[in-house]
Amino acid sequence: DEIAAIRRVVDDLAAAGRPIPEYWEPKVNPDGSLDPDPLKRYPRMLHLHRHQPIGKQMMLDPRIGAIVSALLEDDDPIACQSMVYFKPPGSRGQALHQDNFYLMVKPGTCIAAWTAIDPAIPENGGLSVVPGTHDLAIQCPQPADGKRSFVNNYVPPPDGRQPVPAVLDPGDVLFFNGSVIHGSEPNTHPTLWRRSFIAHYMPSTAEEIVSWYFPLHDFKGRVIERKASAMGGPCGEDYDWSKLEKFA
Repeated sequence: DEIAAIRRVVDDLAAAGRPIPEYWEPKVNPDGSLDPDPLKRYPRMLHLHRHQPIGKQMMLDPRIGAIVSALLEDDDPIACQSMVYFKPPGSRGQALHQDNFYLMVKPGTCIAAWTAIDPAIPENGGLSVVPGTHDLAIQCPQPADGKRSFVNNYVPPPDGRQPVPAVLDPGDVLFFNGSVIHGSEPNTHPTLWRRSFIAHYMPSTAEEIVSWYFPLHDFKGRVIERKASAMGGPCGEDYDWSKLEKFA
């Protein structure tokens, strides 16, 4: 029932196709036709918690908070971000990457809670993760294959390690930290979408995060103040940050 509720909300927004400034910018050709790239009509929807009550409800769900707190060794989690991926058939995937390259949580790292709205399987571009990379340092990405990935950042797995599918049923939640290398392949299924709801969290002991994620919230919904991370990170000061995606 909970998954059906968020599916109704995001499907209604998608069907209406009305932009939500800063957070969702679907594009339709002037003649009303769709672009051959389905992600132009159904791009990911950012910061759902800022414009849809169900987004904030899911991001601050106490069951999620309890697990994130345990993974943080009983530190209090701070909620940073929420977003929805639609990923209709024919959509490109997202090249392997590490979340904390984008969030720049310091010290420590972020944690993702990745909730499947549809079944997430290899055929519809389900999530894959590289086991054993949770302790890896954040890497400076290489260029990605633009025919298969809608973002241009790619982090190769370490030698001897390969991505494995995280097969999920609707309502399953996968938790992983900001060092884990993960990504997805294109959706090649003829009919099955791969909708998902993703939220990111940071420990209360962390002092910095990229300002794109402000305001932050604790699990009582209160705004939490932190410093903005300086740009730089593993790519150094000369990296062209104008090309960086603002979100993981």
